[in-house]
Amino acid sequence: MTLTVLFAAGDAAFAEYREPLSDAFLHHNLEITLVTEAAPAEVDYIIYSPSSTLRDFTPYTRCKAVLNLWAGVEKIVGNPTLTQPLARMVDPALTRGMVEYVCGHVLRYHLGMDAHISAPAGQWVAQEPPLAPERVVGILGLGELGRACAKALVGLGFAVEGWSSRPKTMPDVTCHHGAEGFNTLLQHSDILVTLLPLTSQTENILDARAFSQMRDGSWIINPGRGALIDDDALLEAIGNGKIAGATLDVFRIEPLPADHPFWAIPKVTITPHIAATTRAESASHVIASNIARAEAGKTLLHKVDPQRGY
Repeated sequence: MTLTVLFAAGDAAFAEYREPLSDAFLHHNLEITLVTEAAPAEVDYIIYSPSSTLRDFTPYTRCKAVLNLWAGVEKIVGNPTLTQPLARMVDPALTRGMVEYVCGHVLRYHLGMDAHISAPAGQWVAQEPPLAPERVVGILGLGELGRACAKALVGLGFAVEGWSSRPKTMPDVTCHHGAEGFNTLLQHSDILVTLLPLTSQTENILDARAFSQMRDGSWIINPGRGALIDDDALLEAIGNGKIAGATLDVFRIEPLPADHPFWAIPKVTITPHIAATTRAESASHVIASNIARAEAGKTLLHKVDPQRGY
């Protein structure tokens, strides 16, 4: 049976994904008509991104699942018309990109590289950094991305601690959970990496109270979601020296407006949402695999729990 799959992620993305998706469908023995427009009642699956103009899922009565192209689902999960199962994107290449980004910036702060890169010519300051086991890296969020980053950092020798809302365990990682565990992680971390999903519970989770509990001179790396951090509170914490610096890849408004105060703070490093991008070839196989599972009567991989928001 031929399935109709609606690609609702924009024309530019369709040009990038059309061939990889076709190859992935063939690889998984799926007979699929991939379209950018179709009568809603004829659509079996929807490939979706937050940039899509599709907002009302009510007419898609035959649709068996909505497959998100992004890891984050905060812009769709609360849609009241969405009654179809929703799967988030967990792409091995996306995960690899996040691991490389996080490890790179953790090592940058750990080794004090900024001071050497920006030092005036002729300035010789010999400052020996501690070794990795003496540096605590805290990971806020122990989902797919958080666990992958924690594992890589353990491999580099860092003392890694993680936090999640519910209890989790992980080899060689000290795991915390709940409100008390959150406070403990903040108090222990020399470098804090935020990889939480954005929900009503996690928005502004790093606020003035949270920063006040952190070690003096600690660093923040946020490749997760912009709204996890209270911008004003972070600026104040950097201004008074509580936080030594921050590397931010995600923001409430993107691109980050030219007049935003972050641009004027040397201790804030801004990267343009590049930490973990979905890559067409690998993501296409994730999507095709999930459709094949659904057609075989199996549970979708990475299915979103609407109550939890991820």
